[in-house]
Amino acid sequence: MIMNILIVEDEFEIAQLIRQTLENESFNCHIVFDGLSALEMLGQLNPDLVILDIMLPGLDGLELCTRIRGKSLTKDPYILMLTARGEEIDRVIGLSTGADDYLVKPFSPRELVARTRALLRRSLRHGSSSNQILQTQHFSLDLDQHLANRKLDEAQLESLDLTGLEFNLLSTLMSYPGRVWTRNQLIDKLWGNDFYGDDRVVDTHIRRLRKKIEPDAANPIFIKTVTGLGYKFEDEPV
Repeated sequence: MIMNILIVEDEFEIAQLIRQTLENESFNCHIVFDGLSALEMLGQLNPDLVILDIMLPGLDGLELCTRIRGKSLTKDPYILMLTARGEEIDRVIGLSTGADDYLVKPFSPRELVARTRALLRRSLRHGSSSNQILQTQHFSLDLDQHLANRKLDEAQLESLDLTGLEFNLLSTLMSYPGRVWTRNQLIDKLWGNDFYGDDRVVDTHIRRLRKKIEPDAANPIFIKTVTGLGYKFEDEPV
């Protein structure tokens, strides 16, 4: 299966280097040089991965990342963010806006390929079938069909629009109600040896999941933070 990659990089030489490196690995790449062009291309290309420079003319990479995560797309692409400075604040802000990983310039072609393959293997892993249904008092997950529902009352269900990663994160937490998961345990469970990057990316996905399943994401009642340890899911089993 050929994977589509959208490269958003305003420096021509770097953009060409990224494309050449990844096309040598049999990925299908398309380059745009600014954020607005990237937004226009998203619906046409339906990329599996967006490689996104932070420093872009006009619409910068952080704002573009936020807009991508806010759009309704056929695919919810992974985002690999590029930063020239390597400062911790860049990485933290990038992950908080919805990026899945980051890469500091200058980077080696080998590292670029490794990060790219790691992210795209996650999407392949999400396609596995388990033929199970998880149910709690307020939620129902069909693990075979990748369908998620929230129970509004005894007779009414609300369909939840979750990405593959959000679905797998919720199913992991729901499988063991009350269990405390550390960031590293969630990374091992969901990504295994494919993971590269900062473990705080887990916090980003927890926040995004809470916005979709919690009545009030600022005061979660289902996905609880256990200070100094990690996260746990609380709901009555059926």
